[in-house]
Amino acid sequence: MTIHPSAIIDPKAELDSTVEVGPYCVIGPHVKIGAGTRLGPHTIVSGHTTIGKDNVFHGSATIGGDPQDKKYKGEPTELVIGDRNTVREYCTFNTGTVQDGGKTTVANDNWIMAYVHIAHDCHIGSNTIIANSVQLAGHVHIEDWVILGGMSGVHQFIRVGAHAMTAFQTKLTQDVPPFVMAAGYPATPAGINAEGLKRRGFSADAILNIKRAYKAIYRQGLGLAEAKEAIDTLQAQAPEDAKTHLATMRAFLDQATRGIIR
Repeated sequence: MTIHPSAIIDPKAELDSTVEVGPYCVIGPHVKIGAGTRLGPHTIVSGHTTIGKDNVFHGSATIGGDPQDKKYKGEPTELVIGDRNTVREYCTFNTGTVQDGGKTTVANDNWIMAYVHIAHDCHIGSNTIIANSVQLAGHVHIEDWVILGGMSGVHQFIRVGAHAMTAFQTKLTQDVPPFVMAAGYPATPAGINAEGLKRRGFSADAILNIKRAYKAIYRQGLGLAEAKEAIDTLQAQAPEDAKTHLATMRAFLDQATRGIIR
């Protein structure tokens, strides 16, 4: 274990022997940090926070702070971070609240840029890219492979589906379905993330059927119930690899309690 002499680590904290702790870090008593994780200078890790393996936290990140929720009364809620995440300077991640399961989670292999705020009870999937100064309000769900453009703002309880993408300074007040690109203030749909899907190995048939589903939702003048029926028809006729992705889209639409961007 490499610990700078200026770091302050509570003796109750549990750190793997391979953790690196930089100058002026502060680590609280209920913190657990896994093998190979590195904390840059001035990083603070507090609360009931568990961090997995091979994460890198750059300078002045504040991880595991109390939720910014007036209902919070000091309950021992959690922040759980997985493996191989990169967290850049001045990010702030809060623990959860008892009103929503008591846990904030960040999964694996995420690239989280400077000044990002992840509020209480957010759930971040894997392989996401969250660009500079993105602000996530409480209870937000970001699914796998999402890209959030710099300075995007996400309203509380919003869900962003897998492989979706937002442009710079996008304002989200409704859910973004999987595979969809969103842009604007407030956000409007801007096609599917076709280039991203190609890079991730989606077949031409899968991308074609995702485009058809997008058109059913956004380009054919259908109501949401009619669009769901159209996607059901597409799914019945699609090749096997496309069926899975259409099912993902269909399930998301059923769960969109705040409505979707239109």
